[in-house]
Amino acid sequence: MKKDMQKRNPKTRTLDLFAGCGGLTEGFEMTGFYETVAGVEWDKPSRNTLANRLMQKFGYKDAEERILLWDIQKINELLRGWTNDSKYGSSIGLDSLVNKHGSIELIVGGPPCQAYSIAGRVRDENGMNDDYRNFLFEKYAQIVDHFQPHAFIFENVPGMLSARPGGIPIIDRIRQTFSEIGYSLISDIGRYAQVDAADYGVPQNRKRLILLGIRDESFDGDPQELLKDFYTKILPSHKSKRKTVAEAISDLPKFKINKEKGSKQSHLPAATSMPNHIPRYHSERDIAIFKELAKDALRKNRKYDSVDALKKLYTEKTGKTSSVHKYYVLEADKQSNTIVSHLHKDGLRHIHPDPEQARSITVREAARLQSFPDDFHFLGSMGDQYKMIGNAVPPLLAQAVAESVTIFLRENLVKRSNTNVQSWKIPLKA
Repeated sequence: MKKDMQKRNPKTRTLDLFAGCGGLTEGFEMTGFYETVAGVEWDKPSRNTLANRLMQKFGYKDAEERILLWDIQKINELLRGWTNDSKYGSSIGLDSLVNKHGSIELIVGGPPCQAYSIAGRVRDENGMNDDYRNFLFEKYAQIVDHFQPHAFIFENVPGMLSARPGGIPIIDRIRQTFSEIGYSLISDIGRYAQVDAADYGVPQNRKRLILLGIRDESFDGDPQELLKDFYTKILPSHKSKRKTVAEAISDLPKFKINKEKGSKQSHLPAATSMPNHIPRYHSERDIAIFKELAKDALRKNRKYDSVDALKKLYTEKTGKTSSVHKYYVLEADKQSNTIVSHLHKDGLRHIHPDPEQARSITVREAARLQSFPDDFHFLGSMGDQYKMIGNAVPPLLAQAVAESVTIFLRENLVKRSNTNVQSWKIPLKA
């Protein structure tokens, strides 16, 4: 049915900013209702992963041209193109790409969340107040203003609600910036725009803000009422059964501890062709800790069931102290804790629940906990892969948002001759 729909109706054209390895794009492409006109990402391994995915999975033969490797802070070159940059190569720019493929109807993306995250603000001596990433939303807004799409999706962490660089709530700055260029956001973002990816089939507790911004000129009616309908009826209709860690990763090949002294591999390779499924190296000390903690997690009366107990264990085993506990064993019958980019440094807070394997999770396991499909190949070093997965929007959440946005546009967009969304027939789930 979806293929027949596509034959009758052209796709809605999107632009992905701060695209990363393509979690948002993956979800939008999965629906079959959208065309990715272009994407922008400054990290080369992430950009290459997305371009490869669009080419190999979704048939974009010109994906190398569509996915731009560039720093979004340099707006003029991003729009007009650049040549022979020592770091970013060459590109015809967004304006030329849009002229080739048609006007942008929806912009998606979300600036880096580190400046807004509560954990990041706690670790930084200035509470991230001096971090330039606080204001990258202004570049996002400039691109929105330039292309004037009907709507945009802005994804970020709930910590944005409490971030106050310069003493001014960042969420107020964001709302005012978009209002000045003719776009509305829901008035009570904290009440309506917070979602948990676990409610959308992602086997992970991952709370995020999903901001739908709408161009006032493109819609009839009160923007606040329209947005409230999106958050209270349309998006929640796409919720699905929660999925556990065991359901997500228990069928993957297991690894045995390598007992050979002096080996550069802490775990013996498994007979598998599954891409990105290789354990990182662990010291004998860490293997012993992982085994002990994974066994303890299965006991009724746990020894390490408090932050203080885990901090004490860390000090006993390493001789170091930490203000936060370093260890966390995934619980097989529950959702994973949040998959974060810190995984590229170590996996101490994402320990596999099987004591016999005594290891942290692999890149493929992290990807599954983020709901990436197994045919999604991550490029770059293992560290690059962990980082891009931790920074990504879970594709299943993105798919739910994408289908919800299409319903919203179909039902509310003022009919125009140049729109590609009016005749989509997507049933609202019961």
